[in-house]
Amino acid sequence: MYQYDEFDTAFLAERNAQFRAQVERRLDGSLTEDEFKPLRLMNGVYLQLHAYMLRVAIPYGTLSADQMRVLAELAERWDKGYGHFTTRQNIQYNWPKLRDIPDMLDRLAEVGMHAIQTSGNTIRNVTADHFAGAAADELVDPRPYAELLRQWSTDHPEFQFLPRKFKIAVSGSPNDRAVTKAHDIGLVATERDGETGFEVLVGGGLGRTPMVGKTIRDFLPLADLLPYCEAIVSVYNRLGRRDNKYKARIKITVHENGLDEMRAQVEARFAELRAQFDGRDMDALDRIRKQFALPPFRASSPLPDRLDPALQGWLEANVTPHKRADHAIVTISIKAHGQTPGDATADQMRLMADLAERYGYGELRISHEQNVILPHVRRADLPAIYARLNKAGLGTANVGLASDIIACPGMDYCALATARSIPVAQGLAVALQPLEREIGALKIKISGCINACGHHHVGHIGILGLDRAGVENYQITLGGDGTETMTIGERAGPGFAYDQIVPAVERLVRAYLKLRRDTDETFLAAYRRLGAAPFKAALYPEEKAHAA
Repeated sequence: MYQYDEFDTAFLAERNAQFRAQVERRLDGSLTEDEFKPLRLMNGVYLQLHAYMLRVAIPYGTLSADQMRVLAELAERWDKGYGHFTTRQNIQYNWPKLRDIPDMLDRLAEVGMHAIQTSGNTIRNVTADHFAGAAADELVDPRPYAELLRQWSTDHPEFQFLPRKFKIAVSGSPNDRAVTKAHDIGLVATERDGETGFEVLVGGGLGRTPMVGKTIRDFLPLADLLPYCEAIVSVYNRLGRRDNKYKARIKITVHENGLDEMRAQVEARFAELRAQFDGRDMDALDRIRKQFALPPFRASSPLPDRLDPALQGWLEANVTPHKRADHAIVTISIKAHGQTPGDATADQMRLMADLAERYGYGELRISHEQNVILPHVRRADLPAIYARLNKAGLGTANVGLASDIIACPGMDYCALATARSIPVAQGLAVALQPLEREIGALKIKISGCINACGHHHVGHIGILGLDRAGVENYQITLGGDGTETMTIGERAGPGFAYDQIVPAVERLVRAYLKLRRDTDETFLAAYRRLGAAPFKAALYPEEKAHAA
């Protein structure tokens, strides 16, 4: 895990002192809100519906136990006792007082954390596979490369005022768990002639114009990572539109100029930049890699053959194979049925920190699916971990199932939202709980506005909340996929009122159970085999009756 050096510490102290002075000027009236806005956004501070919100970066989703404890402290000391983990592997505090935010940032700095560039038209928090360093299928641990990109992009003088926000994701595995194809730049580890490198994708994104990222380089040597990424962002910074914020993302730049033209300009800029990278970036990468060494694994005995059924169910849903046969990856669901997806209380955060310290070599991960991961756990310790989680209300065995819903904060918090997301997610989780073991793998994702922070476009079932003449209306998309076979979901038809959306999804799921070929055929597989028609018939039975 990366540890701040003297430069990092001094840089952050200076940055926080600068922001403290800016906050003081806002509070005494020297700065108007309009003048303060660009300054606060550079430091991760938003103005939401009811209060300021602080978004804290968790780079590539990696946390230490001590850092998680400080996140709990912030929630308890300066907020309402909880935080919200997001699809960008960040954590948000929804109720801080502006005068307290500099103190929060100083406390974060003590454990090597910050909120820089979690907002604004700049390069946001670099995300990665939440199983990084532990997954049995990974070619390379993506985190050292993500950390190199973080250091390069933080306060990069050329890229602080891009046409629009810019997001990068890195996957060390061909099995994509980082939604790389929905990013401005996606980097997927690959091999050619025995050499490891990256496939480079550009122009992915969701929002009002969802697009799947396109391959601009099918193989990039690791040594070319920074100059090639700089070339992409440099070309985008020059070509990207600034006349219309809805057409300012790189996906529109690629679409309007064409992939071939974009590639030609990036390659030309790369040729100019490559010589400027004289090896110091690779020296930095070597230093960074050493900080991501695997922990000192302790051998583990296997689990007994006969286990308590509740424990067995949790193992099947929440535990993933590790690169070591005697270890496992544990996903802690913070999606208890009827609770707010992604919210964790201070007590829960402290418990997860304790478990990481006692059983997980002190490491945690945050997933883009709004859950928490213990990446390295001895198999013999799984029963003890489950017992403590279950006692604290964190033992829900639903990872990858219907109630493991991604949902943005929606109109309960967000000033941009046009509909509520949280109560819809809560209602669906409760309604589908009796069926979810029978349903099996199902990704439901909910966004409260067109900005798609809930990734609804790539949900097997996606739900988008909109405002229709002052009334909440929920559109359903079908067949989305956020993996290496990424597909944008197809809109099913007219939207549903707030009190109709949960019954509509229930009809849809029950129809799937009747339509599937066998119990091994997932919802997505059945949709791809059968097409949209039978699912639309379940959603809109009145149209079927009218046609008859």
